Amino acid sequence: MTGNNPLIDRLRQARNARLQRRGGAAEGPPSAAAHGPARRGARDFADLPGLKQVRLAHAAAELAGLRSPFFRNHETRAAPLTRIDGRDCVNFASYNYLGLNDHPEVRAAACRAIEEWGISAGASRLVGGEHPYHRPLEEALAALTGAEDCIVMVSGHATNVTTIGTLMGPRDLVLVDSLIHNSVAEGVRLSGAQRIAFPHNDWEWVDDRLRRSRGAHDKVLIVVEGLYSMDGDSPDLARFIEVKDRHGAWLMVDEAHALGVLGASGRGIAEAQGVDPGAVEIWMGTLSKTLSACGGYIAGSRQLVDLLRYTAPGFVFSVGLAAPLAAAALAAIEVMRREPRRVARLAANGRRFLEAARAAGLDTGLSQGHAVTPVIIGDSFRTALVADDILKAGVNALPILAPAVPEKQARLRFFLTSEHTPEQIDRAVAVTAEAVAARRGESMLNRLGRFDPA
Repeated sequence: MTGNNPLIDRLRQARNARLQRRGGAAEGPPSAAAHGPARRGARDFADLPGLKQVRLAHAAAELAGLRSPFFRNHETRAAPLTRIDGRDCVNFASYNYLGLNDHPEVRAAACRAIEEWGISAGASRLVGGEHPYHRPLEEALAALTGAEDCIVMVSGHATNVTTIGTLMGPRDLVLVDSLIHNSVAEGVRLSGAQRIAFPHNDWEWVDDRLRRSRGAHDKVLIVVEGLYSMDGDSPDLARFIEVKDRHGAWLMVDEAHALGVLGASGRGIAEAQGVDPGAVEIWMGTLSKTLSACGGYIAGSRQLVDLLRYTAPGFVFSVGLAAPLAAAALAAIEVMRREPRRVARLAANGRRFLEAARAAGLDTGLSQGHAVTPVIIGDSFRTALVADDILKAGVNALPILAPAVPEKQARLRFFLTSEHTPEQIDRAVAVTAEAVAARRGESMLNRLGRFDPA
């Protein structure tokens, strides 16, 4: 750790005091030799702010005697039950919303695709050609979203980046919800367009802003999510459609966490709110959550899809979607459409968790009781302690800490699936409520104050 950060130095001093009391040797700042011989003209990555933030987090975890809550090794499939470090846990850290990751038809489809087509598509679809598993998936996704056409790409994050980067330019404006996903923000940065974040779900703010400044921009894009992955709530889609129509803007809806979750049959926010999906210009979604594969898609008009096929760098210069992923996603769509009871079970589980958490006095923020519900704790250090406590009690839910969210909004994030049982949900809430109460008043500063480095 660098020696010019007082908080890191204080954390090291506290850790050394703890080690010495246990009979261990204290450690000092790492020397240059510890990182190997210096290279002439090379710059050490340790100077970068991001690494300093990571080291600060590691130092705080060491002080508390915590292992990192991230990159935990799961010894089983993504499912309601998992095994971490040999311990069985109820898992609330998976996007496997409808339980299709373990569905025999989905697994069999992927296996057949490997046998027939191999694993890789081999090249970009533009230059290497199509395979028979690409267009059927895109047609199924277009039908599912109520769009004319669809294009599938190999990464959900890259889908947003390359789509926005292709459509927008320096003379344009992109209005994004303040809680929008990083991939959207990165796409706007790539495009060079002006980006303005508006207050969460505030269509009136957007309307007022465009009323005052629409003429200053060529194109305007408004971006919202169908279901916000940090807070578990949805926008008023009809209102945003009215605003974009009034001001000649485009509307993009990121359905990554809404597909398979919202609406009676899982078709997303348009179905849930009774809105014509054709009124939205750009539908985005991912294959890695409900559809148990990997990749992203854009659905919309044939003109939009044609434009992206020939000009979006993330599609043109990237390999086509792999055969087993395409086949698995297509099979997952077929199961979802045939078995709406999965969507109904997920909805019931989401409501049950939210109601139980509120009854236990937990802060669930804006959650509407779908597949995502946060438990807001506030302090990042305390949140990490609670996450560790509940893991030891057999419940796995990941902490979301500053700077990913504001410090006072640090939280545990629970992902519900159709396969969780009522007993698992009730136990998770009880364990979490007990841990939150037990850690009340804990903070990193309080913990530091318990150690005397002298």
